[in-house]
Amino acid sequence: MSEKIDPIATRIAAALTEQIITGELPPGAPLRQDHVAHAFGASHVPAREAFQLLRAAGLAVSEPRRGMRVAPLDGGAIREVVEMRAVLEMLAFRHAAPRFTAVHVAVIEEAAQAGEQAATIAAWEAANRDFHKALVEPCRMPRLLATLEQLRLANSRIVLAAARSASWRPRSNTDHRRIVEAIREKNPERAATLLKQHLHGMERTGTPAAPDS
Repeated sequence: MSEKIDPIATRIAAALTEQIITGELPPGAPLRQDHVAHAFGASHVPAREAFQLLRAAGLAVSEPRRGMRVAPLDGGAIREVVEMRAVLEMLAFRHAAPRFTAVHVAVIEEAAQAGEQAATIAAWEAANRDFHKALVEPCRMPRLLATLEQLRLANSRIVLAAARSASWRPRSNTDHRRIVEAIREKNPERAATLLKQHLHGMERTGTPAAPDS
């Protein structure tokens, strides 16, 4: 039986995750138990557990004589996230597609539409995360889904970091639109092919796919 995580630790980890993803806590920033515990009105125990959750998600690292810090965001880390996600998301999608219901398809379409209508990179990124999550949700493989959730969070961090160094304007996403069309036409093989091309495009560039025209 797995050890139960303190809800306070989960809440702290979620808040710190958001700060890391948005860049409020930049790569290499120190994570001190006493500061975090004080900020959340908690003891050191849930703060320490929260740090372990961040480590498991690849968002924090423990360095000798330096303690816990926000994980680096270098080229190697980006490639690892993108390549792992490409392989695992395809695996999950192939198990999920035969189980799509009208409700699942509606959720996928809603996320794609939210991305089309996004006015900011933060809104687009959130919709992008929801879209890819919806594509694999019915796969019935909880460990795989948990790993993909961590990879999506890491991917979000990469997207927002890239956006801070480049201008971003609302644009449509042709890849997502084509995947939705294939799913709507009940053609899972074509949808899988399109998703694979989309994910491998990310893999080749080493960066997440941005909305395209």
